[in-house]
Amino acid sequence: MAKAARRRILTTLLAVLAVLAVVASVAVVVRVLAPAEVETVARDPYPAAPAPTAGVIARLPVAPLVVDGRLRVYAGTRQVYADQPVTGRHRVTPFWSYRRWPATLVGVLAEGTTVVSRWSDGTLVALDARTGRVAWRADGPEPGSVPEPRRTYAGTVWDPAGLHVARTAAGRTVLLAAGPGALGGYDLGDGRRLWHVDIGRGCRTDVGTTASGELVGVDRCAGPAAVELRDAATGAVRTRWRPPDAPDQLVVSPVGCRDGHSGCRGLRTAGPGGENSRGWLVADPGEPTAAPGLNGPDTALDGERVVDTSGPVVVGRSPRTGEELWRRADIHPARVLAVEPGRVHLLTDRRELVTVDPITGATRSTSVLDLGRDGIAWRPGRAYAVDGYVAVERLRERARPEDDDQGYFLMAEPVLLAAT
Repeated sequence: MAKAARRRILTTLLAVLAVLAVVASVAVVVRVLAPAEVETVARDPYPAAPAPTAGVIARLPVAPLVVDGRLRVYAGTRQVYADQPVTGRHRVTPFWSYRRWPATLVGVLAEGTTVVSRWSDGTLVALDARTGRVAWRADGPEPGSVPEPRRTYAGTVWDPAGLHVARTAAGRTVLLAAGPGALGGYDLGDGRRLWHVDIGRGCRTDVGTTASGELVGVDRCAGPAAVELRDAATGAVRTRWRPPDAPDQLVVSPVGCRDGHSGCRGLRTAGPGGENSRGWLVADPGEPTAAPGLNGPDTALDGERVVDTSGPVVVGRSPRTGEELWRRADIHPARVLAVEPGRVHLLTDRRELVTVDPITGATRSTSVLDLGRDGIAWRPGRAYAVDGYVAVERLRERARPEDDDQGYFLMAEPVLLAAT
């Protein structure tokens, strides 16, 4: 074969090899960089719900979301995962896990056996807590800027930004997602979008949902700040209301909520520094009803009772009149740590967890929030309660918001989980 012909063949082979190398490298880049999700479902049977005795049951590095009284669900940068049993002393190998990439996880909530995760690209993914399988996906409003979570991810699972549920009068459970410029309502059962509303950017703040099935927001887009009550099933504004003598910079906080900021029976309005604090009931449709018993910032609402810790004793009051209904002089100076239906959890200065019945003031349980030799030289951070379980972050006594996590939290496992 002539030398020129051999050279042409060699050149052609080299060109083909170069093309194949480029194709292979592109395939690797696509495989590594393309959006992906990894669903690791449960291999073990769904656990039974335990009946633990009152007291601290676990020390954890991250904040748990107790689901169906059986699992603990956690958040990570790009992962939502669960372990069991709920009474396990430490976090263990995941019962199931769900990962997405490159989006980051910005919020998680649970309703029954459905765990909903919200991601930085706006995607909503619902998981069946019993198996970890994806139940549905939906495109939701992008959440916008979300504060960087601390290492416990307590804000992600206990206070997810712009993510709530509401139960309508017709019995439907609606998932509500809010973001800069948009709101959306979704059927929790199948993820079907029920409505979408475009809103002004930077002039509206979502607050939570009411027990009567409304989404609460503070709207500043068309004048002085006003409370907006929107039908969770349709997205239509039912009521636009401004408290008497309300300050221009109106701050609204939900109280008496069934879970997180969802299913709330009351609101507290105030100025940016807490001045002119006023309490209101929102259990029924229409304008909020004045609740003088809720005016104080050191009060908590459960149903038709207010628990007031502002004085030297703990007092139960009527929210509508402020009338004293019971008092507990035997509880040391205390603060409300968390509230759930039928239980108000108090934390004393001795780090005793005292759970009282809000109707009668009777003690349901009491225990010291301590495990091993950890001690009680700490102050509480974020806290959460559901189904008789209470979890709380333990901070260093002199911790400041600007401290890094090592200087902020008491130890590597700063979260205590207790049964009441």
